[in-house]
Amino acid sequence: MNKAAVVTGGSAGIGLAIADRLARAGWDVAILARGKERLEEARVHLAKRGARVLALPVDVADAEAVNAAADRIEAELGPIGAWVNNAMSTVVSKADQITPEEYQRVTATTYLSQVYGTLAALRHMKPRRMGSIVQISSGLGIRPAPLQAAYCGAKAAVTGFTDALRAELLADEVPVKLSVVYLPAVNTPQPDWARNHTGHQQILPDPLFDPRLCAEATLSAIRHGHRDVWVGRTTMQMALVQAISPSFADRQVGSFIDAQMGAPVGSKDGNLYEPGEGPARIDGISTDRMLRTRQEFITSRHVGLVKAGLAASLLLGGAAVGAVAARALARR
Repeated sequence: MNKAAVVTGGSAGIGLAIADRLARAGWDVAILARGKERLEEARVHLAKRGARVLALPVDVADAEAVNAAADRIEAELGPIGAWVNNAMSTVVSKADQITPEEYQRVTATTYLSQVYGTLAALRHMKPRRMGSIVQISSGLGIRPAPLQAAYCGAKAAVTGFTDALRAELLADEVPVKLSVVYLPAVNTPQPDWARNHTGHQQILPDPLFDPRLCAEATLSAIRHGHRDVWVGRTTMQMALVQAISPSFADRQVGSFIDAQMGAPVGSKDGNLYEPGEGPARIDGISTDRMLRTRQEFITSRHVGLVKAGLAASLLLGGAAVGAVAARALARR
């Protein structure tokens, strides 16, 4: 059986890095995005990896278009073995300065696109009782930050949807794997393409990670079916502080407002409704700050092992204390 993978938002940035990694791992790849010219550039790039590539101009906020794309991929590339929901958009602004229409669009492209992609993939995977669906999320979906209210809300919704669906698949004994990959700040073209009302260039704070690290984490999720993957030290820190003291985190992330403000650029319409301009490239403009690591991620399996180790230590410690107490009582 041919291995066909789908990557939404696959013409640049993290999506192109994931598609490139899958092609190098022997997968045939379908990439979905809006910009036809950039899609074609990405298709040529991926074809050099030896993969069969299908580049489809699709607005992933359109459920019918996503379903039609899935049918075409099955017909032209073969059975879909992996579907990666990566497409997103955002509005960089304080929450009360984002319009209702902008909230709707960010929700459609960042959350509902993942719902539509998941349902389209399941329609083909469930009858075969196999396949892997990966949701590309963000540490901001766990610990939200200022100037990203629309995006944070959409990413948090992705987790809720995925966890509910996973429980249903388990109850129905459907062995389709569902994973959520939580990302840190990543050096991609997105900050240059995002709609921005602040009047300043958006600067992603350090540490800034390599999109190829995100691709490695995604491939690991596809291969092993990790429930969750946390990429980069900052994502792990965000999850930890949110679990321990969310009120402390509320106060701390306030400093991110100034940290995100770069040079004055005026208001930017960005790629909310139309594709951003630029070539099919993986990296953003901040390669001088980018960490080159390809292994800095942990999975739910790692967390489970740590929890099991701690539990065993507590049990052993309790047993040792009990033995000492018993001996003391016996001497008495």
